Amino acid sequence: MTLEVFDIESLDLEARGIARREGKVVFVDGALPGEKVLASISRQKATYDTARLERVLKPSPQRTEPPCPYFGVCGGCAMQHLEPAAQVAVKQRVLEDALGHIGKVQPAMVLPPLHGPTFGYRYRARLSVRHVAKKGGVLVGFRERRGSYVADIRECKVLPPHVSGMLLPLRELIGSLSRPDRFPQIEVAVGDRTTALLLRHMEALTPSDVALLREFAARHDVTWWLQSKGPETVRPLDAEDADKLAYALPEFGLRMPYRPTDFTQVNHAINRTLISKAIGLLDVQPEDRVADLFCGLGNFTLPLATRAASAVGVEGSSALTERAMEAARRHGLEDKTRFATLNLFEVDVQWLRDLGRFDRVLIDPPREGAESVARALAALAPAERPRRIVYVSCSPATLARDAGILVHEGGYSLQSAGVINMFPHTGHVESIAVFDA
Repeated sequence: MTLEVFDIESLDLEARGIARREGKVVFVDGALPGEKVLASISRQKATYDTARLERVLKPSPQRTEPPCPYFGVCGGCAMQHLEPAAQVAVKQRVLEDALGHIGKVQPAMVLPPLHGPTFGYRYRARLSVRHVAKKGGVLVGFRERRGSYVADIRECKVLPPHVSGMLLPLRELIGSLSRPDRFPQIEVAVGDRTTALLLRHMEALTPSDVALLREFAARHDVTWWLQSKGPETVRPLDAEDADKLAYALPEFGLRMPYRPTDFTQVNHAINRTLISKAIGLLDVQPEDRVADLFCGLGNFTLPLATRAASAVGVEGSSALTERAMEAARRHGLEDKTRFATLNLFEVDVQWLRDLGRFDRVLIDPPREGAESVARALAALAPAERPRRIVYVSCSPATLARDAGILVHEGGYSLQSAGVINMFPHTGHVESIAVFDA
């Protein structure tokens, strides 16, 4: 093993330090910007090398001791060795670089980052389950970093404390079931009044298994959901638990019901802040007609309906739009709210015109972004355009691409953009951008 000295220039989104060696990029796992480190090359590729950190010769002042004893082994986090404020600065730089290099745009103003809790924030999680005889039984947790094995963790700092406290009891529970090797995963969804655990099972449960699940539920105050095959097989263990899972949006007087498999934001505290911030940036007026594209369960649509004359939510899943409309009815917003089911990756300007003119539009797409929507908006005549667009993104690259379309093809101006620290200690970058016609 040959040791070499590297000067770390920056950080990538997997929290690897970036250095250069004879003009070639070298990724050094665990190194931070500004550090001088001793590392050994572990893999060589045509365009880059990877290296293993052996020793930090000159540490960054922003390096911190990871509070989790499993950091570096567990793949749930990547940045616990970097101060939270510095993590946000890295993500802000990623966003600005993407906007400049991919979209060829620059915001007139950089928004202050949205912060929330840095631990105990992860209200949704998919826990892997493996029966490992060599480890003495069942493991429940996240996969190892850069590996397929389940990390042997006994607590998790980013999960809510009561969920972290269930990791070991869940091991014991699965180990006591009839076929402990036939339960590949448990999905966790923490609501405001219950925590739902969705158990994926490859074999039919025995009466004894069901009794043990109910006993666990009573002891830990959770509700069980089961999935035997595809998503269509998801059901609560007990029918009376079907409507218990929900999250509250107190600023808007809303409580949003959902199922464990529905997409909801991982970080409920940041989600509440984000909704308030997005609607504030959208500058919704009481007479406005507003669209919420990629609306999901109506996370933004229903709050918008409490502020605007009307709100239209569009989403590709009929199951989500049906539940969103039901939530609108529960809150007395059915006269101000409409939902439509449509594949938003295949829309054009005529579709947009057929919906009627909107004063303001909110876009919150998945990682693939909203290219077709952006092109449709860009193709509108000036008199048809929404006055303002707020774009919430989970991918800086696709946000930057779509921003370039809106600005260079649609004549919009990028007024502001900033990051949202939805996922502390990970490389995931959530952001928000504001466009004016």
